[in-house]
Amino acid sequence: MDATALDDPPLTRTQWWSLFGKGAFDAASFPAWIIMLSLFGVGSLARDVGHPLGAAVFSTLLVWAGPAQVIFYGGLAANVPLPTIALAVGLSSIRFLPMTMAFLPLLRGPTTTRFTELLAAHYISITVWTESLRRLPAMPRRQRVPYYFGFANSCIWLSALSTGVGYLLVGAVPGPLAAGLLAVTPIFFTISLTAGARIPADWIALALGFALEPIALVILGPGFDLMGVGLIGGTIAFLVGGAIERRRA
Repeated sequence: MDATALDDPPLTRTQWWSLFGKGAFDAASFPAWIIMLSLFGVGSLARDVGHPLGAAVFSTLLVWAGPAQVIFYGGLAANVPLPTIALAVGLSSIRFLPMTMAFLPLLRGPTTTRFTELLAAHYISITVWTESLRRLPAMPRRQRVPYYFGFANSCIWLSALSTGVGYLLVGAVPGPLAAGLLAVTPIFFTISLTAGARIPADWIALALGFALEPIALVILGPGFDLMGVGLIGGTIAFLVGGAIERRRA
C-alpha cells in the first residue's frame, strides 16, 4: 500500500489504540530515555530556585523543552523580571516553528482536524521530530496520528517523571554530570539526522548547519540563530541538492 495514500481504510477504535500503544512502546524502548536524561537536571534546577515538585513536573509537561526550562529557572535564580524570562523562553523555542511547519503535513489526512494538528504541535521536540520523520513516512497515513501520539506521550510523560526524580535526588548527582546530561539530546539529534540522511540535500544541510551555526550565533544571537541557519542552510541545501539530483537523472 502506498504510504502517502489518503484512501486507506479508516481505523477501528481497537486499531487506533493498538497503534497508540505501539508508538508508546517504541518510544519507551530507547528514544524517550534520551529526553529523560536531558530533563533529569531540570528537576534539580527547579528545587534550587525553590519551586515545588509539582511545578517542576508541570513545567516539563507545559514547556517541553529542556533549554527553555533551563532559561526559565536560571532567570528565576538571577531574579530576572518575569516578562524578560518569558521573552527569552519564547525566543529559545522559536526554532520549533519551522520544524512544526515541516512536520504537520505528515499527519494530515481526510479526517485530521485543526485541533488534532494544534495538539500534535505541542508535542514537537527534537527527539520526537527526528524520530517521527524517520518512522512516519513509511506508514499508511491514517496510522500516523495514533502512532505519533503514543510515541510523543510516552516521551513527555517519562520525561516529566525524570524531572520529578531529578528534583528528589538533587545533591545526589554531581553538578557537572547534571549539566552534561542536557547535551545528550543534541548529540542524539545529530546521530538521528545522520542516520536518516539519504539524498545529497540532507548531507549538505547537515554540513551547512555545523558550519553556519557559530557565525549565526554571533550575528543573530540566541533564539534566532537556529532559525537563520535553517533558512539559509536549508535553502542552499535544497537548491544545490536538487541540482545534483537533476544532473544524476
